[in-house]
Amino acid sequence: MITLPRVLYEAFEMKGGWDQITPTLSLPPGVVKDCKNYECAPSGGYARVGGYERFDGRTKPSAASYVVVQVASFTNTPALELVVTQAVSGASGTIVALGADYMVVTLVTGSFDATNTLSVPGPIAVGTATTTTVTISAVLNAQYLNVAADVYRALIAAPTGSGAIRGVVAMTFADVDYVYAFRDNAGATACNMWKATTSGWSQITFKNEISFTAGGTATPADGATLTQGANTAIVRRVMTQSGAWTGTAAGRFIVDTPAPGDFAAGAATLTGGAAVTLSGAQTAITLLAGGKFEFAEGNFSGQLATLRLYGCDGVNRMFEYDGTTFAPIATGLTTDTPKHLAVHKNYLFCSSLSSIFYPGVGTPYKWLAVDGGGEIATGDTVTGLLTQPGEQTTGALAVYGRSRTSMLYGVSPGTWNFTTFNTSSGAFSYTTKNLAQSYALDDVGVMSLATSLNFGNFEQATLTNGIKTFINETRARAACSLIHRGKSQYRIYFSTGDALYLTIVNGKMLGVMRQFFPTAANCAWTSLTSTGVENSYFGGADGQVYQLDIGSSFDGADVDAFVTLNWNGIRSPRIRKRFRHASLEMQGNQYAAIQFGYALGYGAATITQPTAVAYSSSFSGAPAWDAFTWDSFTWDGQTISPTEVDVTGTAENIQITISSTTDYIMPYTLNSLTLHYTPRRGLR
Repeated sequence: MITLPRVLYEAFEMKGGWDQITPTLSLPPGVVKDCKNYECAPSGGYARVGGYERFDGRTKPSAASYVVVQVASFTNTPALELVVTQAVSGASGTIVALGADYMVVTLVTGSFDATNTLSVPGPIAVGTATTTTVTISAVLNAQYLNVAADVYRALIAAPTGSGAIRGVVAMTFADVDYVYAFRDNAGATACNMWKATTSGWSQITFKNEISFTAGGTATPADGATLTQGANTAIVRRVMTQSGAWTGTAAGRFIVDTPAPGDFAAGAATLTGGAAVTLSGAQTAITLLAGGKFEFAEGNFSGQLATLRLYGCDGVNRMFEYDGTTFAPIATGLTTDTPKHLAVHKNYLFCSSLSSIFYPGVGTPYKWLAVDGGGEIATGDTVTGLLTQPGEQTTGALAVYGRSRTSMLYGVSPGTWNFTTFNTSSGAFSYTTKNLAQSYALDDVGVMSLATSLNFGNFEQATLTNGIKTFINETRARAACSLIHRGKSQYRIYFSTGDALYLTIVNGKMLGVMRQFFPTAANCAWTSLTSTGVENSYFGGADGQVYQLDIGSSFDGADVDAFVTLNWNGIRSPRIRKRFRHASLEMQGNQYAAIQFGYALGYGAATITQPTAVAYSSSFSGAPAWDAFTWDSFTWDGQTISPTEVDVTGTAENIQITISSTTDYIMPYTLNSLTLHYTPRRGLR
């Protein structure tokens, strides 16, 4: 009797994330040793990241659709990108692909019928429409949707100007969702604010401001008319900065352009009976170029109509915006250019250099000490302000510095207790965010502040020890950060185009993975729409605004993605194994195509390695890409599907690499891998 070698099976989950430095034998086989453009899925496995696409309020490229218009035969084969028009029906659309006897048409107006003639500009006859009988495969459907998206993408423009997007933010005012962007003008002499509309970016027209003193008689309301002689203007915002409306009120009005002429220094009145003394003529509100915006939502009266957006950029005054009126806030600082801000305990906090400042409670325009305002010196350059979770009486404001972290406890100036929390760790600017806990990037990596309801009970931990090499090389280039609630992720974006996605579920770190975008992010924002949909945006260094986690491409470019797993010795690192097969479990909803490669025995030259195949990547700390054999296959499942893969060769261990490189594949998840092998002799 012939005894055949026994085939054994080793199954492992794809989990643990990216680890550059931990020794091979100390890591599970599902940990990643190198990666690009995969993320740790909250439910487990490694998911290829979603795409991103330019955004200006018009129809999104990912929402593109197409129709198939079939002809009996082509009279003249049309060129791509021409507009085809049908007689009688009047339907038209842009041709994005051609088959033997059909056209793929997008940006369609009207409805094509199955009987009338078709033509392209000239006019040139194309043929006569017939009943559509062609069957579109899954891969063709993905490709046709992709080329249709390109047509919609070409219609989307950047906000007019120069340089990077300085800030992007989404807000909901009166149950209407808006997206705003800031960008320097063409000459970089000013910064403009833009609103996304169904026609693209529309510039927000800033109004005028005018200072007043000696306000009395009655408190004016927004919408009042300011009158001085024959000149009048509507007051869009009353910004009382000091005193009371009994004769001592002083501050500024945000007003429309007066007519028929300008205001001047002297007495004026408002509807409702208030009298003021104007300090001079109105001046147009402008923003200097070169800042970088940070935003916070605030509501200091508790009414829905008074929800406001607050922002600062480090080179201009802080501002307030209600969806209509942009109103600069004068804090009275010597250099009135706050860099960071937070709405905390009904106070509007801001930072300048190494101090934090606050106005009176519920009065974001009054910053004098007599009105309850004040300053707290922190002893370090402030890099972020972040409210911590907790009871109303114990919740704290984390004040991050470049090299230390402090906490402000209390609910009012009378109970403020500013204490140093950690003198050895701080944060880089624009990296502080709250998920279930608070996170920030410091010199040593991503830090977590775990809070409880007990006063001062904090724990701090570094979450990125396994990727110290990457952190050391890239940390100083951190540009912005955001959280994605739906994926339970904290994300950091770098000026190099790199990004780190940390997936943290119920306070437990599932793993960190590296992304790389062809367009570097300069600023980012996540928000919920009025219907509860989560949207994430980033402002590109190229001046475009992009929406994240959408579409199949990086704004039309391929999503180059790979994961290289840890060397797997199957619990016996000194026993040679004959590898026979592998089964990869994948999950997704649409067509996917991947490549599966492997290396044997630490890539040793003494072992016959798989045939070399050229592949371009910035590999580090693992065998070169030309040491792999690639077995290409496609997967077209609706939910979960095992894919059988040929794996051959004999060695003590194996390292798997899985990748995909196209612009038409939607995200998919790698769940687990099962290796089929036969144990052989031990290594001598």
